[in-house]
Amino acid sequence: MSREAVFHTRGVTKVYDQGEVQVHALRGIDLDLYGGELVVMLGASGSGKSTLLNILGGLDVPTAGEVRYRDHELSGASDAELTRYRREHVGFVFQFYNLIPSLTARENVAAVTEIASDPMTPEEALGLVGLKSRMDHFPAQLSGGEQQRVAIARAIAKRPQVLLCDEPTGALDSATGVLVLEALDKANRETGTTTVIITHNASIAGMGDRVITMSDGRISGESRNAERQDPKTLTW
Repeated sequence: MSREAVFHTRGVTKVYDQGEVQVHALRGIDLDLYGGELVVMLGASGSGKSTLLNILGGLDVPTAGEVRYRDHELSGASDAELTRYRREHVGFVFQFYNLIPSLTARENVAAVTEIASDPMTPEEALGLVGLKSRMDHFPAQLSGGEQQRVAIARAIAKRPQVLLCDEPTGALDSATGVLVLEALDKANRETGTTTVIITHNASIAGMGDRVITMSDGRISGESRNAERQDPKTLTW
């Protein structure tokens, strides 16, 4: 794990105007994320963790504050700059898999690798998440956990420097969720991609290098695990 900060955020706020009501989703976030680390971000629904993830991923911009990715200033970036940043640097995994139903697992991954500059092969990416034998199956022929692992393969196939995962086990039972977390753990260890997993599930905290807790739009706690827990040993 590198001690170089990959992300540097200071005083980040996000306010949504909903008619006459202002919703303060983030209230002054200071956070550094480092190269190669796996961070678990915990918090209840509405704590601001998805908003923060979307700002780190260039899907949203802060109302105020500074967000820097290496030498890219994201807080003031144009739409075109943010699009390029997402395409070249970031992999996303969401709660719902967003696979293209008419394409096989291999073709879903290839849809990304064809536009990346230095991608893995679809076969390599699917092998990394344990799905080599299911490459030519369509999403409807795969379980929820297998579909989520295809989504992870698709995200890591372009070799992103950053992998941002929003409730990746939220739609899965515990046993299936553990398989997905094993795939994320392995991808982080083998590719060195800085990985952020956001979840409301405190049982997942043990697998991270660091655990950041959010509540009411603020970082309310931070701890470091002496040793990362093997996802196989997690239950909830």
